[in-house]
This record gives sequence, structure tokens and C-alpha cells, in this order.
Amino acid sequence: MANLRDLGLSEYEARAYRALLEAGPTTAKELSRASDVPMGRIYDVLNSLETYNLVRAQTASRPKKYLAVEPDTALDRLLEDKKRELEAEKQQYEDLVDDLVDELDRAEPVDERFWTAAIGPDEALELLVERVTAADDRIIIVGAHLGPQFDMNEVGERFLEALEEALDRGVDVSLLFRPELVAELPETVGARYRASLQQHERFQVRTSENVTGTFEVIDENEVCIEVPHPLDADEMFAIIDLKDREFVGNVRAAFEPRWDEAKELRL
Repeated sequence: MANLRDLGLSEYEARAYRALLEAGPTTAKELSRASDVPMGRIYDVLNSLETYNLVRAQTASRPKKYLAVEPDTALDRLLEDKKRELEAEKQQYEDLVDDLVDELDRAEPVDERFWTAAIGPDEALELLVERVTAADDRIIIVGAHLGPQFDMNEVGERFLEALEEALDRGVDVSLLFRPELVAELPETVGARYRASLQQHERFQVRTSENVTGTFEVIDENEVCIEVPHPLDADEMFAIIDLKDREFVGNVRAAFEPRWDEAKELRL
């Protein structure tokens, strides 16, 4: 059941305001009896309600009388106060996260081989987006086939948003895939990539016949290897995420000459 306490009022404040609505212009003593708020607390409660701009006082009368503001106006004021409070709290948490990111990023990463796997399209996408989001320097995307991240469904939208955020924070994105896949790209994909990615000078697309696998290289020490579904090559079955600086160095050493020889493409 909805309660004024959910909008920030105390129990005594909520009872006093409701009693004022029923009683009309009322003295503090009368309101204490009507609301069951102790007389020793009623003036503090009324002062608080005045601070919220929920009551008006008739200071010329003796004793002083109070009148409740109309419910619509009172609730709007409480809602605006709550929004400001939540926005300030949100900003505090964002500042806290920024401070923690700076602090935790200063920790030296452990340069040790580690791998994990995500099975199923949802889990695989979650892992891939997570690793793209973690990139600091460069993302290399190599495609021998078009996975779901190149379709304008929910999967493609999330992947695209992660790439856009990476570009905005200064990460270079290099996309290399086979020439025949260009014709397989849905028109909506080409339009979306032209509108949102190609405006970034850090985003490049090239094609080459010399592409045999589908994977993403993240910075200098991580590679995400896509495993297609055995019954549908266009469906991502799993992602293997391998952190191994030596292995990634070998992958990048094999990628760079293919990239240099590839043809630039404008989607």
C-alpha cells in the first residue's frame, strides 16, 4: 500500500499531514490530538512539514494555525525532493566508482595465462561485450563468417553499443572479414555502421581472402575465439576467452601483414 513515508516523510509527519487535510485550519494543540502526535513533538513536526512546503501557517492568528497544502501540490513537491535526493545519491555513487576505477587500475595486472568459456548465445554475448568494454588500447575483430553481432537484433545492438563506447574512450577498432560477407550484411547493418561507427577516425574496416577464423583480440594479452553452432554457422555457440600475452602476440603477428594487405572498405 502506498505510504507518504515512501516519499520521505516520517511517521509523525505523515500522520500530521493527513490529519491537517481532514481538519482544515488547525492549531498545533488541536493537531496533536487529531493526529496522535505527542505535544512535545508537534512543533518539530510542523516545522519539518513547513520545510517541505506541505503546510501553510497563519502567523497573524493567536494561537498560530496551520493548513495543509492540496494533495496534488504536496505530492509533486515530495516527488521533486525525492528526485533531487536520488540524483545527488546517483552522483555520489558515480564519483565513488570513478575514484575506485582510478585506484584499482593502478594495481599491476598478473601476467599469467588464464582462460574461460561461455556456452550458449546469451552467455557468449555477455562475455564478449564484457571484454570489449574492458579494452583500453585496440580491438581487432576478424570474421570468417557473420555472427549474430552483425545483425540488428538485440545481440547486434548491444555489441554495437559496446564498440561505440570503446571508440569514444579512445580505443582503436579494426574489423577484417572476407569480401563475400559484404553482400551478406543486412542493409540495416550497413546503414547503422555508416551512421554510428564510420564517423570515428579510430574505426577501420578491411576485407581479405586470407581470413579463416572468427575471433576478437583485446589489447595486447587477450583473445576471444568464437565457436559457431555445429548446426548453424551463423549462430554463436560459445566464446573462449584466453588471456595469454605470448599467444596473443603470435595472433597479432599473423594478423598485421594480412591487415596491411587487405582492401579498405566503406560500409
